[in-house]
Amino acid sequence: MRAYERFISYVKTHTASVDDLSVTPSTQCQFDLSRAIAEEMKAIGMEGAYVDEHAYVYGFIPATPGYEDKPCIAFNAHVDTIPDFPGNNVQPRLIENFDGGDIALGTSGRVISAKDFPELPSLKGQTVICTDGTTVLGADDKAGIAEIMTACERVIAENIPHGRISVCFSPDEEIGHGGDLMDLSRVNADFGYTVDGGDIDEINCETFNASAAVFEIEGFSVHPGSAKNVMRNASLIAMEINAMLPAGDTPAHTEDYEGFFHLHEMEGGVTNAKLVYIVRDHDAQKFANREDMLRHIEKLINEKYGEGTAKLYIREQYRNMYEQVQKRPEVIALAEAAVKEMGMTPKFVPIRGGTDGAHLSERGLVCPNLGTGGFGFHGPYEHITVERLDQATELLLTIIKLNIKK
Repeated sequence: MRAYERFISYVKTHTASVDDLSVTPSTQCQFDLSRAIAEEMKAIGMEGAYVDEHAYVYGFIPATPGYEDKPCIAFNAHVDTIPDFPGNNVQPRLIENFDGGDIALGTSGRVISAKDFPELPSLKGQTVICTDGTTVLGADDKAGIAEIMTACERVIAENIPHGRISVCFSPDEEIGHGGDLMDLSRVNADFGYTVDGGDIDEINCETFNASAAVFEIEGFSVHPGSAKNVMRNASLIAMEINAMLPAGDTPAHTEDYEGFFHLHEMEGGVTNAKLVYIVRDHDAQKFANREDMLRHIEKLINEKYGEGTAKLYIREQYRNMYEQVQKRPEVIALAEAAVKEMGMTPKFVPIRGGTDGAHLSERGLVCPNLGTGGFGFHGPYEHITVERLDQATELLLTIIKLNIKK
């Protein structure tokens, strides 16, 4: 089975997570895909196929006799899709011999255009997979699952010599929780790679440092006719808090290694208000400075309006995985050699976000990220091609082959 065939079947299973860290998985529907994948692992001849109580899927391929001493590679992708845009009733559309022009997404009024997605003309002649514009496609990260599973099937079917290969698929990556409960003793690998987004020639060894920050603001409501010097409007105080942050430090104004404060959610009225931010920076000291800035704003607001007016809660989500990945240069070198072997020039691109690899690297399983070959993630404009799914599969097979030559 080719990777795109698997991919088409996977995206039809609803697996969106929700912003709830009290239980894993955050949605029971993620079990549907996890269990189906475990059965597929058994069908293609993988061993140890298992779904745990948190919807993590495990399986492995024993080393070819004579290669038991080679390092064990783990491959990881995630089953969930984003909570912020519909992921159910996905209707994947295949456009054969793509002409390289704009793509109208059904009757949704949305268009994938070269203005927004400059890679589009380079896909001319390939078979593009997209949606009708009403849902995400699910390439993030069901493309990664399809590529890993197809590579595993070929290793077994084609008797490709290999060291031990361990596979784990995670729930709840999109809410920053995917690597937390993975059983690393069951994975039992020397190092790994997440396969999650990005172009095929990209190798991602750096993520943001990340935290979630919430301001809860308590106002004081009285009749507006007698409000002078009495009312404290919580919504206006919330606006004041946001205005104290650097106006240029937002996702829309930053790139590459530039960090930001992202106002992700806001709500409120006169009596209460809430601001929810995600805070990001690649540099550890700059990241700490950003959190300190938020604490200073909390202090200033409480000095101005009274203690308890603003309450700040900061929850660290993940650290820049480069802190751990740099300690294992041979893992980076293996991926780099595989990209070159396929005739491409490796691109080392910092992730302006995070992956399960950030959590796993911090927990001791070093996991740089490899691209799936898709574009336009986290919205209705997601697209990928049949050919790029095949190419990403070949990259994984190349890594497996080069690993036993070390």
